[in-house]
Amino acid sequence: MSSPSATPPAGKARTALLAGISCYLIWGFAPLAFQQMGAVGADPLEVMAHRTVWGVVWAALLVVLARQSGQVRSILTDRRTMGWLALSTALIAVNWTVFVMAVNTGRMLDASLGYYLNPLLSMAAGAWLFQEKIDRWGAAAIGLAAVGVVLQAVALGHAPWISLILAFSFAAYGVIRKRISADAQSGLFVECLLLAPFGLGWVVMLQIQGAGHFTDSAASAFWLMVAGPLTVLPLALFSWAARRMPLSTMGFLQLMAPSIAFVIGLIQGESFSWLRAISFGFIWVGALVYAAGAVKRTRAARVLAPEPGLIDPPAERP
Repeated sequence: MSSPSATPPAGKARTALLAGISCYLIWGFAPLAFQQMGAVGADPLEVMAHRTVWGVVWAALLVVLARQSGQVRSILTDRRTMGWLALSTALIAVNWTVFVMAVNTGRMLDASLGYYLNPLLSMAAGAWLFQEKIDRWGAAAIGLAAVGVVLQAVALGHAPWISLILAFSFAAYGVIRKRISADAQSGLFVECLLLAPFGLGWVVMLQIQGAGHFTDSAASAFWLMVAGPLTVLPLALFSWAARRMPLSTMGFLQLMAPSIAFVIGLIQGESFSWLRAISFGFIWVGALVYAAGAVKRTRAARVLAPEPGLIDPPAERP
């Protein structure tokens, strides 16, 4: 018999779903905040610098709240793990910088395409590097996405480099993080810690040269400081929700962020020809096929074992 204070399973599932939705809503609307940073004069490198400086502060706070200080010390003294994290740090730095550059130069649709492609690339990487089996749903999703990318290249007159860099850098980041034993929060803290000296150095240099924007106004300081929680909080929500809800649900939710970015790009008047529309159609169908495949795999797995978030999960440990 559960204690009166215990949260009912249905309540846990609803809370996890709310956390997952909140995470992807933040990621989806984040471009508007980065555009505000651009509006106060900050270029992508300055935004990136503040993202690492304020990110390490928020990441440290979450590590303390989650009582993961011991894990951080273990990571810092493990040369192999630090080597992998140094590589993941370089990849996420490229991803963050290119993303900010894209949304602040009217390339929101390109950024959206990159994050539609990401789960499909991750699936392909899993098959290639970890011998994970791709079923016919996955193969169809990857094939549809490939057609969409080719059509996008024809529509643009060149390869969709921004989309490809975002998709490949984040997929590679995910592969590396899969190889190392570090929780999302402690790993992110170490990554921000590695980037922070460069970010702080860049901020200081810009301020000394009079080219920095942090001290221009209260609005400038506010928006640049927002880069910290904007980086850390959605990842913490994602990490919490992913452990408490079905993977198929997360598969559908992850379509929210690029869809929001896509709509923002259209509202802001980005070029959208009929050929680009067809290319996105292939990407959307591929993403939906991927999500449908995730649902099918989840239902098959439930025949053998109930999945947390679906059927009376055990009470969480204190």
